[in-house]
Amino acid sequence: MPSPLNTSDPLLLPRLAELAHADPAHVVVVEGEVRLTRRELAEQVDAAARGMRASGMMAGDRIAIDLPNGIAWVVAALAAVQAGLTIVPLDPGLNYHELKYQLRHAEVAGAIIPESGGAFDYLELFDDMLPHLPELRLVVYVGPGTAWFDNRAIPFKELLARGERHGPLEPAAPAAASAAVSATAPLALLYTSGTMGKPKGVILSQSAMVGCAEAIRAALPLEAEERILLAVPLHHVFGLSALLVGLLHGAKVVLLPHFTPAGALRAIATEEITHLPGVPTMFEMMMRAPEFADARVTSLRSGVVAGSTVLPALADRIRRWCNVEVLYGLTEGGPVISLTRPNDPPERRRATVGRPLAGVEARVVDLRSGELHALEAVGELAIASPWLMVGYHRMPQETARVLTEGGHLLTGDLAVVDEDGYITLVARRKEIILRAGQAVTPREIEDVLRTHPGIDDACVLGLPHDVLGEVICACVVPVEGAVVTAPELMRFCQDMLAATKVPDLVRFFDDFPRTASGKIRRRDVARMVVE
Repeated sequence: MPSPLNTSDPLLLPRLAELAHADPAHVVVVEGEVRLTRRELAEQVDAAARGMRASGMMAGDRIAIDLPNGIAWVVAALAAVQAGLTIVPLDPGLNYHELKYQLRHAEVAGAIIPESGGAFDYLELFDDMLPHLPELRLVVYVGPGTAWFDNRAIPFKELLARGERHGPLEPAAPAAASAAVSATAPLALLYTSGTMGKPKGVILSQSAMVGCAEAIRAALPLEAEERILLAVPLHHVFGLSALLVGLLHGAKVVLLPHFTPAGALRAIATEEITHLPGVPTMFEMMMRAPEFADARVTSLRSGVVAGSTVLPALADRIRRWCNVEVLYGLTEGGPVISLTRPNDPPERRRATVGRPLAGVEARVVDLRSGELHALEAVGELAIASPWLMVGYHRMPQETARVLTEGGHLLTGDLAVVDEDGYITLVARRKEIILRAGQAVTPREIEDVLRTHPGIDDACVLGLPHDVLGEVICACVVPVEGAVVTAPELMRFCQDMLAATKVPDLVRFFDDFPRTASGKIRRRDVARMVVE
């Protein structure tokens, strides 16, 4: 049975303290061979929180977490909350310039980083960056503990040791300290994926993220002994929200530092995973992996798929082995707006993003006037929710563009809301192509292109044109080994679409650049086409 919705307590740590008191020996987080019980997690969080304060971090400061998924990420985030800090989750894959922009824009006072990872030597990277970050007072690095000459930098083990030597946080014990943190204070400053422009820093309060997580928990068919595999990056709002749902539910959360199809399938079998959150690309990659045919996934009872468009055919294929619900949200929404439920009518569960969470209102407004549309009409989706963002960090004009005076969030998504409240997404407003004055929806053309037997994926863009305003450019990734030509694809589209929607150009790619959540970086694709 789903857990009851808890609306009376919007704070995270008191709820975790209750769970730890009830069953301190319950294993709560797993990373490889490392397992922490609720008591052990609470002890590490308390030590790290005290260590942050002993190292000069003050309530209200922002601390970046630039780590892959892992126990250190979870400990750092919960410790920051206990110390009254705002976490700034960052993508460990950011390049030097992207990372410096977000660190400076967020005005972080502290950062938690790995010693090394992937293609980066993080110590060297931050050593070059520190002169450009005068507000950064503390750098904590996770790893063996290589000595670093800068006195602002300490190993993670030293942070915990400082906390163990430091007295209790004011005003008293850890639970009391966390209770003193206002529920309306920012819990996280999260950067949007920036598929269409510069990423924006979205400020979400503790009450928003915890309240939304509790509403998701109540809507999902979660059982008492859930084991959740978290391969979605924690720096993304989807991953962070899934972590909160798991912790608040009292589940065992298995953390996968880096997603690979084989690694995820192996973890599902080894840990007997019961619930699997993921983006469409992750599910697709697992189903295409050679290991999938022999994978032991029988423990899976449920899951959620979100982060980018979920085609009905993909949802059908996933549900043959994992009974996922389709979830829709955006960072600015806290983050979840709606999701399907197991008892929804089959076609609505297949072709919509479900109904809004309890407490969320979805409306469709006219793109020009902003007036409320009738049911079944296409317009911009506007959301009223108790979990909306506070605003964009240092961007008041951008905030005013999407948060109306009436308290609604303009999502930028074109949608239809039917009489029963089910939401069908049509397109992103910013992605609409205006060809010769006619509005063309990229998704409609992409869906057609993906039905071609020789096409693996598609991304449709509008490119500037002197006469037509914009022309339609179809960017496609062929199936490996397939022989497909541009004229063939144009003829295929002519048979399936109106003449005004047939691509003017076709460009072939080996793969598309993507965000951590699997979304295609349309801006990068467009730049590659232009170049």
